[in-house]
Amino acid sequence: MKRLLFVCARNRLRSPTAEAVFAEIDGIGTSSAGTAPDAEYVIDLGIVEWADAIFVMEARQKKFLQTRFANALKGKTVVCLGVPDRYTYMQPELVDLLRQKMAAYLGRAGSSKNS
Repeated sequence: MKRLLFVCARNRLRSPTAEAVFAEIDGIGTSSAGTAPDAEYVIDLGIVEWADAIFVMEARQKKFLQTRFANALKGKTVVCLGVPDRYTYMQPELVDLLRQKMAAYLGRAGSSKNS
């Protein structure tokens, strides 16, 4: 199983949406975290080490990870998706944008667990 970690600032809207959307794909395990001190789940070394690939919503989150977890990121894929902070949780436009941005990294995404 490939383990994907999604990161935004406060772990309330974008990264939890991505976690939920991509959890439905066979062979994918997902989690999410935030970089802000008041995030729902604040990113830590354990979750960084757990992940095979990390997808951040904005460049500043990638920079945060590279500064805070440089050693743990060695050999891991870290990708900035460029998803702005203007969506609500599971907003259809956000779901569509995430699917579009992730298509290149998932290739043939596989079948949904619900299919």
